[in-house]
Amino acid sequence: MKPIEIDELKQLQEEYRKNDKARVVRNALTTTSITSISNVLEAQEANPFFFSVEVPTMKVTNQLQSGRCWIFSSMNVLREIIAKKYKIDQFELSQNYVAFYDKLEKCNWFMNCVLEQIDQPYDDRTLQWLLDNGVGDGGQWDMVVSLVKKYGICPKTAMPETYQSSHTHDMNGLLNKRLRKFASEAKALKPEKREELRTKVLAECYTLIADCFGLPPKSFTFEYVDSKKKYHSVSDVTPKEFYEKYLGEDLDRYAVIINAPTEDKPYHKMYSVKYIGNVVSGNEIRYLNLPMNEFKKAVIAQLKDGKPVWFGCDCAKDGNRQSGLWDDQQFDYEHTFDMDLSMTKEEMLNTRYSAMNHAMVLTGVNLVKGKPTRWKIENSWGDKVAHEGYYIASDSWFEQYVYEAAVDREYLTGAQQKVLKQKVKLLDPWDPFGTLAD
Repeated sequence: MKPIEIDELKQLQEEYRKNDKARVVRNALTTTSITSISNVLEAQEANPFFFSVEVPTMKVTNQLQSGRCWIFSSMNVLREIIAKKYKIDQFELSQNYVAFYDKLEKCNWFMNCVLEQIDQPYDDRTLQWLLDNGVGDGGQWDMVVSLVKKYGICPKTAMPETYQSSHTHDMNGLLNKRLRKFASEAKALKPEKREELRTKVLAECYTLIADCFGLPPKSFTFEYVDSKKKYHSVSDVTPKEFYEKYLGEDLDRYAVIINAPTEDKPYHKMYSVKYIGNVVSGNEIRYLNLPMNEFKKAVIAQLKDGKPVWFGCDCAKDGNRQSGLWDDQQFDYEHTFDMDLSMTKEEMLNTRYSAMNHAMVLTGVNLVKGKPTRWKIENSWGDKVAHEGYYIASDSWFEQYVYEAAVDREYLTGAQQKVLKQKVKLLDPWDPFGTLAD
């Protein structure tokens, strides 16, 4: 290892003092953010809020201080199916209902995973990863499918938000402390006693989740007013009945496609991630890796058919929450700081500079001569930002930072559908394509 020598430091300081541009930047940064002084006006001009293909959708939702974006975005997709069927202008499914069972199932999932690794030393990488991650708010499309198939869904009026469901930090902390104590206790027990412990701890977790989120309804009255202002009411509907009858969608029709241009994931192969999931015996997390041109083609086909698309991305890169634009060309950091910051998508994934951290809904695309130039996005950060909560993504940003989408299998080619039947290659739990579930 080579230290910074005093002469080297002196040279760096002398060169910096001679740099007039650096002095201007330094002065500006005393009162202004880095993004503000690096903002590129032309990026806004190049991405107006107009789209040649646009799916009519309802008002945006708000996940508040929680990491339930994948639940909100998936419920936003499903509510459009119900609203279209029953001609409802504005409608929300209960995100809290889905989150309740997700949290409970994750506690059980965590304990089952820990018990598989419990005889390993604490510094074993897999056990360490399980204990580091614990139970969080994140998730994947297939995890939503598992929950909906097992527990159904209900309108938001049947199980509204609570303060705790919208502010999950404190509850998660308590759950994870108890679950890590479970790991410590289980390690000290004989194998035949560990199942009894799992049952005990699950009951404790249920109590905490119910205290925080409320009790899920066994049945409810489905009330709504249609677009002709006619009132409707159906009594004693169970969540499973609501899913099967009122949604009436086979969620197993959807396939998750990814764009992972890394050497360890050849295209047109199937992948999964070890220990990523929530419902034991639920749907396996399955990804079909496609080149970006094929990925976009499937997404655009679904949008053209008037159906929104659930997708996962890295929303932390090159975004402006207030203006509502994600564009890798809107901040010119390279010229502001004279730094070479160019990286390929493969390099960003391999070095962990980028990974999935947010799920949203694609509701439109602008096509010029059949090629996308920008995308319309329904977010779940409320309607006080961006375009009443809707965002724009440039196509170059889409290529760099969009990683997965759930599309109906009918929008895949015959060859792609055949690949879906392949056995998956199991990726390590810490693979970047598992991060949305953290």
